[in-house]
This record gives sequence, C-alpha cells and structure tokens, in this order.
Amino acid sequence: MPVLKRYFITGLLVWIPIVITLWVLGMVVSTFESVVPGFLTSEALFGRHIPGFGFVLVVAVVILTGLFTANLLGRKLFEIWEGLLSRIPLVRTIYNSVKQVSDTVLAPNGQAFRKAVLFQYPRAGCWTIGFLTGSPGGEVASLLPGEHVSVYIPTTPNPTSGFFLMVPRSEVFELNMSVDAALKYIVSMGVVAPGGMPARGN
Repeated sequence: MPVLKRYFITGLLVWIPIVITLWVLGMVVSTFESVVPGFLTSEALFGRHIPGFGFVLVVAVVILTGLFTANLLGRKLFEIWEGLLSRIPLVRTIYNSVKQVSDTVLAPNGQAFRKAVLFQYPRAGCWTIGFLTGSPGGEVASLLPGEHVSVYIPTTPNPTSGFFLMVPRSEVFELNMSVDAALKYIVSMGVVAPGGMPARGN
C-alpha cells in the first residue's frame, strides 16, 4: 500500500498542473467565444461547429484593432468614439473606471505590480507578501498620516481575488525577488520558494 500511495501521489503531481492549465485555458477560450455575435459563429458562416473558431476570431479582431488605432487616423476615430461614450452618464462612469484600470495593468510602461513587498498582515507578527501598485492620491492621501503606499494582497491559491491596502511606507520592505517568483510563491501556498526550490520546514 505505501508503494501504491507513492505512485498515486506521483501521478497526481503530473496530472494536476496539466488539468488546471487546460481548465484555465478552457475558461479563457469560452469567455472569448461568448462575446462573438451569433452571425459570426462558425455555425452561421460555415454551417458546422469549428472548435476554437470564436477564440481565433476575437484574437484577430483585437490585433487588427491595435493595428488600426496605432496610426493617426485610427487614433483620431478612437478619440471621437471615446468622446461620444463620455457624454453618456452611466456608460461614462463605467467605461472610464475600467479604462483606467486596464491602462494601468496592461500598458507596457504601466506601474501595476511593479514590486513584491513584505509586510505584517493581518496583525503584528504575521507576515505576508503583496505587490506595490502605487501611492494614494487626492483626498485619500491628504487624510493619511505620513507617507503611504498602495499594496495588493492576492489570495491563495487564486491570485485573481485579494485585498487592497494602504500601508505606511516605513512598514513595507521591498523584496529583491521578481514579481513572477513572488506570485508563484503565493499560488503554491509557500511550497515553491523563490529560486524554484521547495520551502524548507523548521
């Protein structure tokens, strides 16, 4: 039985990353395909279902949009489109908020997740790793005593959810590890230490 258990665990270590990777890719593909209108599906165009057709179509449209808006005419038309959206009250609020987040996260020169940091949370004596996302501004900054930084703390093992905190700069320690290494450390629940080596017990 111990030998069988060892083989079972070894098999799980092989299959779990594969299954989770395929599951995530499946969610991405299905999400992309869900935004394709009915008249552009493979069933409507070719009379039969072609797996991944919607995903490829969305990727192609995104690339062509980026190519179009990279030139002067495309940028001008895009500015006109944004001007129209900014005149619709509810749409303006949602669009501007989403655009600010996407510009910060996806822009090549963006500052999101620029540094991994270590600080005490949720209480003194307990430490966690977060990501520096910037500094508080405006009214919030004027009400905070001293210099603060904005930190995002991802949850384990799902880093897409988490907590946003404003922490005193003096209580935050910047780490030398890369953002990717820190994220891997968090997702693995501390099992995969920075450098690719398993974390050692006490």
